[in-house]
Amino acid sequence: MEHRKRFQTEKITVDNERELILEGPLPPHRLTDYTMHPQLDAFRRPLEQHEALVDIAGLEEGRIIAAVDDGVIVGYVTFHYPDELERWSEGGMSDLIELGAIEVANDYRGYGLGKKLIQLSFAEEQLENAIVYTTEYYWHWDLESTKLNVCDYRNMMENLMKSVDMVWYATDDPEICSHPANCLMVRIGKEVPLSSVEQFDRVRFRGRFMY
Repeated sequence: MEHRKRFQTEKITVDNERELILEGPLPPHRLTDYTMHPQLDAFRRPLEQHEALVDIAGLEEGRIIAAVDDGVIVGYVTFHYPDELERWSEGGMSDLIELGAIEVANDYRGYGLGKKLIQLSFAEEQLENAIVYTTEYYWHWDLESTKLNVCDYRNMMENLMKSVDMVWYATDDPEICSHPANCLMVRIGKEVPLSSVEQFDRVRFRGRFMY
């Protein structure tokens, strides 16, 4: 599979004065020039997460799209192959890409950065030859800071993914089925062959009678 990485950049103004740069997919050397905002700690400590982003950017399929404020990463989205320990890698699919993480620093929420970052990720048909999926688990959600309940947060994430035409897909994955707020969202690019769609269906359901 061809991994199309077509660099995109966009400038937005927040608070009528500060200018943020949204850009990506970023190469590793570009990411090392930046620092991480201290509030980006949902998955790891900021320094460790910065190192993880650099590693992902160096992968053939890896993509990092970031929002940057004067050299500081204040939000990002990651794309990469499924972890080899997860069921989504079982099909050995070269055209199955995970939208692995999306995070925006608390001080920069409310500007629609998450939506803008995701939309920039799909610009110029970069991912039309891939099945892109994301698994949403309520235990990763920042319910405390947002003051949202689980159902409202689920709706927010689902609407965010729908902004790039990702839709809810059924699965018998135990982790997703363990709580009604968890979900699988998927976007099948228009160039994806039927054979890949069928293979993904086999991964989604180990009990084939369910689809």
